[in-house]
Amino acid sequence: MSVPTSAVLGGRYRLEGLLGTGGMGEVHRAWDTRLRRFVAVKLFHAGLDATANRRFDSEVRTLAALSHPGLVSVYDAGTDGSAPFVVLQLVNGRTLRDRINDGPLSPDEVRPLGAHLAEALAYVHANEIVHRDVKPSNILLDGEGTAYLADFGLARLTGATRLTGTGEMMGTAAYLAPEQVRGKEVGFPVDVYALGLVLLECLTGRPEYQGTDVESAVARLHRPPNVPRDLPEDLVRLLTRMTALTPRRRPTAAQCAQTLRKGVAPLRDTRTRRGILAATAVTALALTGGAWLLTGDPTTSAPPPQPGATPSASEQPAATSTTAVTTTPEDSATEQAPAPGAPAVVTTVTVPTDDDAAETTKEKKNQGQGREKSAEHSPTKKNGG
Repeated sequence: MSVPTSAVLGGRYRLEGLLGTGGMGEVHRAWDTRLRRFVAVKLFHAGLDATANRRFDSEVRTLAALSHPGLVSVYDAGTDGSAPFVVLQLVNGRTLRDRINDGPLSPDEVRPLGAHLAEALAYVHANEIVHRDVKPSNILLDGEGTAYLADFGLARLTGATRLTGTGEMMGTAAYLAPEQVRGKEVGFPVDVYALGLVLLECLTGRPEYQGTDVESAVARLHRPPNVPRDLPEDLVRLLTRMTALTPRRRPTAAQCAQTLRKGVAPLRDTRTRRGILAATAVTALALTGGAWLLTGDPTTSAPPPQPGATPSASEQPAATSTTAVTTTPEDSATEQAPAPGAPAVVTTVTVPTDDDAAETTKEKKNQGQGREKSAEHSPTKKNGG
């Protein structure tokens, strides 16, 4: 796309400089001649196909319906000749990707940043929208360090008609949630997972899953993210839960924000059935013991375990199964659909069929590492918050 710097779009927006390019178009700094202010103009390629046009309409409608301090505001939209464009709030600064390239952020820097982004996502989710492409280059930082979540080109309303084929991955490989890699239906937890990887990258200075798109995407099915043991214990717990393999084990965006603001671990309100049954059993046992103490009747207590009893199902080793995951290589410009006829890559991986058991082991390991780290330091040292 070649647009003269002095071009005026819609008879109102004078382009003054290129800010960036993507798979579907360019973003320019522009001057609004009517309201006399600087704006950002996202100019899409001319001659977009029907799917791309629907994505353009979806992004404009999605952003126009939202208003939050952590989101880029939309001001206007139109078409110049055959090229559609959208006018957005101009954020003077750089992307989170640029900031990470300068070096890792400290826990004290990550907490308010993550809380602000999690609050923005919580607002988006409350409006029944899934972003689907949370990554450092889609997070803008102004001169004061305030973060803005941008690029809703892949966002969709929950329950809305899909703009991609069944099983087709949409997003950036390094930040995809496991259910996206497997081609399953996605919901709010995919944004929480991606934000968890973004915050982890802020702390380590590098993407957790590297390699080609396919290697990066499939890697998360082989191993959980490596959360450093020298992080504050509450961050270890939170990042472990945000990047859980099973969507229902992840906290909500609102819970993540609360945790990062207060520095305490979230309480999941989406407990697994096994956890609910265990809690019920403990409660029943406590009530039974209380009745025995009041009545003095030992017959109300549970019988002692018999020698040689068969272990319960929850004590059995988790089974594994072999799963074939089909993914399609993508460009760095994630808004473009793969070219027709592009070769699919089928990778066979072995993952636990009991996701809860695998996640419990992962949480215990990371929490144990956090406790070991705490023991190595003076009791008077603060926990990053």
